[in-house]
Formats: sequence, C-alpha cells, structure tokens
Amino acid sequence: MKTSAGLLVFRIREKKLEVFIAHMGGPLWANKDKPGWSIPKGELDPGEKPLEAALREFDEETGMKPPKSELISLGEFRQSSKKNIIIWASEGDLNPEKLKSVDCTIQWPPKSGKEITFPEVDRAGWFTIPKAREKVIKGQVQVLEALQKKLVEEGRIKK
Repeated sequence: MKTSAGLLVFRIREKKLEVFIAHMGGPLWANKDKPGWSIPKGELDPGEKPLEAALREFDEETGMKPPKSELISLGEFRQSSKKNIIIWASEGDLNPEKLKSVDCTIQWPPKSGKEITFPEVDRAGWFTIPKAREKVIKGQVQVLEALQKKLVEEGRIKK
C-alpha cells in the first residue's frame, strides 16, 4: 500500500473554520471541480519521514512555505484501497494568488506517445468545511472532519 503525507493549513475567520486546499492540475482534472481538489500531499521518498514529506510536498505543490505555527497531527487515514495518507494541520494565512506549483509530465492521451507538461496544482483557495467537503476527493472528507472535531474539542471553534 502506498503512503502519502500532507499538510492541511487552516484559519479561523469570523468564528468559522476555513481550510486551504488545492485543485489538481492536468487534463484529468481540468473540467472537474467537485471533486477535483485535494489537501497538498504526496508520496514519501525512500527513507523519508512522513512529516518531512508533508512539508516538502506542501512547498512543491504550492510554492509556499508552510506556516510557522504548531503542527497538529491528525493521524493516518485510508484514502482508497491502495493509498493511506498521514496528515498534519497548521494554522496560518496564505494568499492563493501566490500559488506556484511544480510541473509534472505525463503521456497524454494515454498510450499516444505524446507527452504534456502541466502544473501539479493549478489553483488553490480557502473554503469552509461544508464547501471543502463538496470539493475534495472522497477519501479526504474524513481528514476535514478530524480537524474540525479536534478544534471543537480544544474550544477553538463551535460545531
């Protein structure tokens, strides 16, 4: 089973929890908005610790440094039958307009022999939990709920 690690940045605005998520780039996701968004994350390199991978992937996918705030371990989640994700959360405020993702190259259309290059992430934004639930891929809804539950338990937000 593959393991990815990621960082879910959040902020509290007018007593409402908002999360920073990214829309996946490339032709497969070009016309998909719901679902088509994800927590910035990626697979661990050989020998890499999950937290190191989460911070590296956040930087690669957004071009931004993670906020300098306490990291909250949200745990490990099964995203699909073939992938687990380990997620941390960090409070901060980022400007989605400063997004600068790394590029990736794939063969497109599949088996065509033609290669295309595109940003791994093509846009990012802030969303309330109900709106983010609609936008993220199915396996990540549980992560949003885990963050919300933790912040409610800490008394930082109301349910």
